[in-house]
Amino acid sequence: MGVIHTIDGVGIRVEGTGAEAIVMVHGWPDTWRLWDAQAAFLKDRYRCIRFTLPGFDSSQPRQAHSLDALVAFLKRVVEETCPGEQVTLMLHDWGCLFGYQFAMRHPALIKRIIGVDIGDAGSRDHLRAMRAKDKFLVFAYQFWLALAWLAPNSLGDRMTRAMARWARCPSDPQYIGAQMCYPYYIRWFGAHGSYRKALPFRPTWPMLYFYGRRKLFQFQSQEWVDGLNARAGCRALKFDTGHWVMRERPEEFNRAVAQWLAETTAATPG
Repeated sequence: MGVIHTIDGVGIRVEGTGAEAIVMVHGWPDTWRLWDAQAAFLKDRYRCIRFTLPGFDSSQPRQAHSLDALVAFLKRVVEETCPGEQVTLMLHDWGCLFGYQFAMRHPALIKRIIGVDIGDAGSRDHLRAMRAKDKFLVFAYQFWLALAWLAPNSLGDRMTRAMARWARCPSDPQYIGAQMCYPYYIRWFGAHGSYRKALPFRPTWPMLYFYGRRKLFQFQSQEWVDGLNARAGCRALKFDTGHWVMRERPEEFNRAVAQWLAETTAATPG
């Protein structure tokens, strides 16, 4: 399992002994286990750092964490497990929002970014491309999960697991619960500072972006995809999957990651 550090009560797993580190951040309704196939594949060449986001572990009291708090947590993870290094971020779902914001606020700590299925969501280009039906579906599922956070524990857990089944989430239901829904509560109720202070994500680092085509709606615009593909060191790849690309096509995903990491390492001076 590797070395386990503890930061603010959260276990941080460090697997592998490579010179470069990849910090893996999951989203809803997942845990550190989301990246099992990636860590197993990459740990012979890289140090894989993964953890369950604060507040997502069902063994801990239900507690919401603000955007500022999560960015500060990610900064501590990087500085305490990779002192003096720049890291590669591997992000999915809400992990993209938190990781992108961490990168924008602390750019000197970032070497590269791998984003999965959340691109320029909420941008003008993205909103312009969404149909009214798409916008309603996004509101419906997210507000349902915001209400699950507010509901009594057992009811909230049932609501959350029902939505995870509807979304065809591949994660083990035993780890899924309403404690994971606080980002939706913050998003729709404006609590804990809301996400209004989120900076527009404009990546200046090499970036690899994956997205699945078999979904009711997308979380990136075509302009986002085209813009990445036009930049040196960046690439956007479409897979015949749903939202959990790394779980549905792990071997293809891992090969694409390994190839891009090698290419961008070779292209970096020194």
